[in-house]
Amino acid sequence: MLKDEQMVTLLDTTSDAQKRVRHPEKAHRPDTEVLRKPDWIRVKAPVSRGYQETRGIVKDNKLVTVCEEAGCPNIGECWDKKHASFMIMGEICTRACAFCNVATGKPGALDPNEPENIGKAVAQMGLMHVVITSVDRDDLADGGAEHFEKVIHAIRAASPATTIEVLTPDFLRKPGALERVVAARPDVFNHNLETVPSNYLTVRPGARYFHSIRLLQRVKELDPNMFTKSGIMVGLGEERNEVLQLMDDLRTADVDFLTIGQYLQPTRKHHRVVSFVTPDEFKSYETVAYTKGFLMVSASPLTRSSHHAGEDFARLRENRAKKLAMLAAE
Repeated sequence: MLKDEQMVTLLDTTSDAQKRVRHPEKAHRPDTEVLRKPDWIRVKAPVSRGYQETRGIVKDNKLVTVCEEAGCPNIGECWDKKHASFMIMGEICTRACAFCNVATGKPGALDPNEPENIGKAVAQMGLMHVVITSVDRDDLADGGAEHFEKVIHAIRAASPATTIEVLTPDFLRKPGALERVVAARPDVFNHNLETVPSNYLTVRPGARYFHSIRLLQRVKELDPNMFTKSGIMVGLGEERNEVLQLMDDLRTADVDFLTIGQYLQPTRKHHRVVSFVTPDEFKSYETVAYTKGFLMVSASPLTRSSHHAGEDFARLRENRAKKLAMLAAE
């Protein structure tokens, strides 16, 4: 080697090998068994013009959707109708739930333009009902409550006729956060329990079941007129009696709307599908849930908490009006 030569190390920042691992905490887990999907769970790949138009609006406004990040099986149907669930506060979550396909790790700073961009997209798409969800942001002092508030206000300003549903994290150890979101007056407050309590340690280890129940109950204490909603997945090894007990817990918290859908495994590193619940079993869950007093129930293999949210919200309001009329007549 010549005296004046220097060693230079080149870093290739463009190759796939340099890309960030989506789920670093799952990378070294053994692959789980993958069950063959039954016929009732299969959907067609999205190719419609409506889907492409919605995708264009989302990309043009630099927005993130839970439809894409979570790999929702209903994305083709919903985007064809210009329905989308926006995921705010970035695309990296501070939790590492065993069922979820959203990337985990250390998130970046909040985008100050995001509320305005979402308001613009909602108006552009002509949405009558919009769902706003988020990653967990345990790194923020308020868990992202102020950002939720700004997004709600931006949508109200850009599209006053649009009804707003928020699907929030649990705001665990974030005092005052829930109160701030409720004070912004969304039309529906949704927080998913995701699974029965016996599964929390392996499926949702960063969360606390009874904290989530209390969160939903507190919403009603703050605003008795606000619709509350929660959802779970089945097929994770739960027993039927556990699902029925969960229903009772939600009704104790006066939750109005319950969704139940089939868990689908995003990758072989995620929690395995223990069973595929049949359509008849879902129908049975729906029947029982209505007898327990829920105003609205959506239970089917492809049900997701945001699926048909607009139509379901209209039915929810209608069902509450009928119930109040019956009580007034007594």
